[in-house]
Parts: sequence; C-alpha cells; structure tokens
Amino acid sequence: MGDEQETADEPGEPDRTRGDEAFVTRGHAADAPATGDLADPSLYLNRELSELEFQERVLYEAVDDRNPLLERVKFLAILTRNLDEFFMKRIGGLKQQMAAGVTETTPDGRGPAEQWELALEKARDLFVRQADCYREEIRGRLEEAGIVVAEYDDLTDAQAASMRDYFETNVLPTLTPLTFDPAHPFPFISNLSLSLGVRTRRDGEDPKFSRVKIPENRPRLVPVEEGSLYVPLERVIEANLDLLFPNVEVLDCAAFRVTRNAEVRRNEEVAEGLIEMIEGVLRDRRFATVVRLEVEARMPDGMRELLADQLDLDARETYERPGPLDFRDFDALADLDRPDLKLPAWTPKRHPAFAGVGEDGEDGNGARTVFDAVADGDVLVHHPYHSFEHTVQSFLETAAHDDDVVAIKAAIYRTSRDSKVIGSLIDAARNGKQVAVMVELKARFDEENNLRWVRRLEEEGIHVAYGTIGLKTHSKTALVVRDEADADGLTLYSHVGTGNYHAETAKSYVDLGLLTDDQDIGHDLTRLFNFFTGHSLNEEYRKLLVAPANLRESFTDLVEREAAAAREGREARIVAKMNSLEDPAMVERLYEASRAGVEIDLLVRGICRLRPGVEGASGNVRVRSVVGRFLEHSRIFRFHNGGDPEYYIGSADWMTRNLDRRVEAVAPIEEPAHREELQFVLDTMLADNRKAWEMAPDGSYTQARPGDDPVVNTHETLMKRAAERAPDGPDEAIYDLGDPLADEDAFDGPE
Repeated sequence: MGDEQETADEPGEPDRTRGDEAFVTRGHAADAPATGDLADPSLYLNRELSELEFQERVLYEAVDDRNPLLERVKFLAILTRNLDEFFMKRIGGLKQQMAAGVTETTPDGRGPAEQWELALEKARDLFVRQADCYREEIRGRLEEAGIVVAEYDDLTDAQAASMRDYFETNVLPTLTPLTFDPAHPFPFISNLSLSLGVRTRRDGEDPKFSRVKIPENRPRLVPVEEGSLYVPLERVIEANLDLLFPNVEVLDCAAFRVTRNAEVRRNEEVAEGLIEMIEGVLRDRRFATVVRLEVEARMPDGMRELLADQLDLDARETYERPGPLDFRDFDALADLDRPDLKLPAWTPKRHPAFAGVGEDGEDGNGARTVFDAVADGDVLVHHPYHSFEHTVQSFLETAAHDDDVVAIKAAIYRTSRDSKVIGSLIDAARNGKQVAVMVELKARFDEENNLRWVRRLEEEGIHVAYGTIGLKTHSKTALVVRDEADADGLTLYSHVGTGNYHAETAKSYVDLGLLTDDQDIGHDLTRLFNFFTGHSLNEEYRKLLVAPANLRESFTDLVEREAAAAREGREARIVAKMNSLEDPAMVERLYEASRAGVEIDLLVRGICRLRPGVEGASGNVRVRSVVGRFLEHSRIFRFHNGGDPEYYIGSADWMTRNLDRRVEAVAPIEEPAHREELQFVLDTMLADNRKAWEMAPDGSYTQARPGDDPVVNTHETLMKRAAERAPDGPDEAIYDLGDPLADEDAFDGPE
C-alpha cells in the first residue's frame, strides 16, 4: 500500500495492518456519555460517518491480499459505485439542507454543515486509499498474472499505430468536443460521466477550454491484446487529440468527473399524478446541483479553477486523484476467464422441499406442484444458497398457468429489466386470472425501469397501483388465491421475503423468504394488498407486523418484554440481523434493555447509530458486521421469550424510514425446523472469524481473525450446507455473482 497505510497513524488512532494481524477502521470520536440520559447525543453515532465506515470495510476486501486478485479488483469497482451513490444521495441531501438554512441537529448533535464537512473529509481518505491500493498493489499483481493495464506511452510503435486506427474507426465518430468561449456557453456535464478537459490554442488567440466526454458505449478498457493488455479509453483519446482538434496546439489535457445531487423531490400532493411526478424527478435529477468534482492530479490549476467556478464548487468538494478516476468499468477485468484468480464459482442449489416438483407421483394423481410442496409444510428459502428460479419464481410461474388459481397479487419494489416474474404476471392475466400489482415508482435509482413495467402491465389490462402519497411500498410480498376442490373456501398461498423479486440480485444478495399456506398470513396479505389498491390501511393483523401500522409498536413491545424479564432475574436475550440500525427510538430501547441486563447481539451490515460496550448504557450489547462475497441483505429478529424463542423475518430495517414512512411486512417463523435454520445462520455469523468485523464504542471496527481456531466463513459455511442438502445436485448454469456490495436499498429514500 501507499505511504498513508505504511507509516504510523496519527496519535490515538489504531494501527491498520493486513495479513494475519487485525485490521481496524478509523471510527469516530469516542466521547463518554456526559449524563445518564440515554438520549444524550454522545451515545449516538452519526449516520453519514457510519455509512462511510461500512465503505471502509468494503475497501478492505480490495486491500486484503488473502482474497483472490480479481475479487479484489471487483471490490474496487464496488467501492466506486457505492461512493457515487453516497455523494448523489447523502451529500446531495446535506447540501440541500445547507442551502435551505436547515440547522436542526441529528441525534448525535451535528447539524448539516458539520456532517457535510466531516463526510467529505472521510470520503477523501477513502479515495486516497483506494487509489493507493490499485497503484501500489493491484496493478503490479495484475501484471504478474499477465494482465496489464498500460499507459499509452508504454505501448510499442506497432501497438500505438493499432490503437490510432481503432480510435479513428471506432471512437472518433462518437466524440463531440464542446468548447467554452464567448460564443459558446459552458457545456452541460452529465452526472457520473468521465470527461477530458482540453486546453487548446490557435496562433494569436487566447487558450480555450473544451470538454470531451468519454463515450459510455465504447469499452473503457480498450483491449490491445485480448485478455492480457489494455489501455484506458481516455488515454487512447488523449494520445490522438490531434485528430479531434486539427490545426491547433493542445496545451493541456486531464480527466475529470462530476457527481450531481440525486435528492430531487416533487410535492406529491400537488403533482397531477405519481407517474408525472416521477418523470419530472428524473428530468430534474439530470440537471441537479453538482456535489463533487474529481480531477486528475496532473490537471493544471487554471483548468481546475475554471471547472470549480463554473460548477459552483469550493475546494472541499474537489477531489484530486492520480487516476484512473472511475473504477466502475474495471469489472471487465473481474469478468475475465481466469478461474485461477477468482473465488470458486457458486451455483445456487435446488431447495430440498421442492424435490420431485414437476414429477408424476406414485399415487397417479399427476405431477407434484409447488403448491403441493407448500401445503406439506412452510418452506423457508435462503438466497443465493437456494435457487430463486426454482423457488420464488417457480411459485409465481406455476400460479400463472395453474387452472385452480383465480388471483395473483404482488408488490414489486425492484426487478430486473427482463423480469420473468413480471412475465409470469402478464401470463396470468392472459390466462384469465385476476392480477393486481403494486409497483413502487419511487424506488431510488430504479424509477425509470419501474415506469417501463407499469406501462407494460397496464397494456395487459392488469390492475396496477404505483405508489402511495407519503409512503414508499418496500414490502416483499406475493399472494396466490386458489380454488381447490377439497378445500372449504379459497386457499391462500403467500410469500413474504426480505429481498426484491429480482432474479439477478438473488444471485448475490443474501435474502430469506417464507412460502406458506398459513391462512392467517394470507388474510393479512389480503388486507395489505387492499390498501395498495384502495385507500385505507388496516391497523390490526393476525400475524404480520406491518409498517406503518403495528411494526414499530410490536418491535418496541418485544424489546421491552425482554427487558422486563431481565429485571425479574430471568434469562433475556435479543439477536437481531439487519442492514441498518438508525432509528434513535429503537437505539434508546436497546440501551434500556442492556441496562436491565438483556444480552444483545446485533448483526448490522452497514449503518449503526448505537455505540456498543459503553458502561451504563450498552455494556451488554455487541455489534458485528459481515462483509464478503455476497451482500448480507436479510433481516432476522430473535427474542428469547422466556425460553420459547420467537423469530421473525421481513423487509424492514430498524430505520425511521422503514418503521414510519414505508409499507413493510415482517412475518413470524413458527415451524421448529425453520427456527433451527435461522438459529444456525445467526450462530454462524456470530462465530465468523474470517469476514466478520467487531464494532468498538468509538464506531471503529476490527476484523475478526481465526488465530489458531478453525476458520469460520459465513458464506462458505452456508454454501456448503446448501450443497449438502440439495436433493439432486445442481443443474442451473454457473452464475456471475455480480456486484455483491452495491445495495440497491442503501441510499433509497430521505432520512
């Protein structure tokens, strides 16, 4: 690594090492609570800084030389995507608050301006370390493995001539230089586009600035020799600027990149409709305020000042990088056919409960169906260990073509562009079934895709609801209504999950889902779907915990029940797995429970406001985060309940937005075998000594190390478990595991 990693840290900061020694992130100020008040700001970590702590753990997957080389390259790309979204959403939101004169402080006592400054500085450190990781380590390791990302000057004369031909034939026709001078306004620079700033001069004239956008429809890493030698496209363009700017002198050239605010809101109550509002948001976002400027370190001061002035940025919002500025396209290297440089490929397995589905039974009553399997007992599916296609997708596909099914309802938050789930719903409508779909148009960064599906579904005559004023629909639920000959009335089959109906992310996101014919849950979903298409939200449910109706109250009661048991001297314990713990009220309830003597283990992948291990507040609380090849996205909640533990899974984190401003659904898990399975998952994550991080009171994290103990890697353990339990072995294709740490929900919705 670079000097920043190799030299001693500032006084009072932990050492950061690799190899067999623990790696410690930087953390926050570690102030002891000033009073016994559990609402004391010193007891709460900052949301933005906690998010950047998570990104530091993501960066370490690139730094960690125990990981395969191309896995490390992939995490460089993931970190870039995550920080892009952080700036678009979180920094953009803070900048809006500052412009509006907002001075209200967060639970940790910081106002928008202070948070903005601290987040910019912490992000700057991450960018430096990302660049050092690539330039000081990964690039050299790639070259040792026969994969070279070269500078243009490193090419032979023959290779340079080949690249010039490539430029003339395949790149030059796509370029449109935009010059800034008295006759031309400063060019519009689109969000996240990579550009070249070029200064040119004609004899006797003043220098002029031009912006050249690096085309996104051309390979960013141009293959000179496929699989072994590449040159960044910006270097190919720079080396051949004489063809783009003939008969002028090229004075300077450097790459830069602009990030714009994505936090653009419209007033739902005055918009003519949600579709029109979302279309307006998409247009506004394109021209939104700039929140970050990244420039190559070699950019001349004059060019840098021009960009900052025209984009209305100050020095704190400008990030100098040695290049490359954008690692997103380095996925092309991670996709190379080099299994020696990757983790072993994983194929999601068939679920044991669906063994024999589609095969004729011995009783001569026809093929066994998904509904037969669910009727035999609830099914708990765990992606990507279990195949999404052969569980949830099969459930909906079967329903679309089953003669006994009379209605299907589904809530779609995000789905893929070529979604088979949507295709099944369309098939169902064509087959004469009643189909109702809730498509959330306000799903952050997926609005355009969802608009496309709304129009397609409506063209098929499907009942479509696409949002509720004041709320986002984030629940992952589906309901199938079947008219079975031997049943007394209609039979309801339900799916309640933690993840989206998205076949691609199901290959890399860790999510849980319950498939059940429990009629109480079916009744609850019927009420919930009636709210989507109607206008009134039921307050009471038989089994489901639903936000914003009873979810906050229910979780509060469950935590307080454990606290009451502890005060009576009885055993009390809470284990909760979630993506984020942000809601101040829930944090305070956990502090109260810890004071009462409840043992609390929190598995929080990302944002965590709670400080564990603080005497007098959270001495009985431990916080862990698991970061590895898959994105931990499931939510599991376990309450000891006097020795008869209760388990829940669902779509809601303990964030204010999930508890109060979204429609969420959380289901109890009641079958003993499924509870045992959830307990195995929790125990494995609590024992992980390879990919788990333990949080300190100051917000820093130390990666667990096995030492002399056997290695426990959560994802490998659960992969092995799924493979051992698979009924007939895999027959699915080996999947590309995609982008496992770019959480599509992480930046969604206002705080």
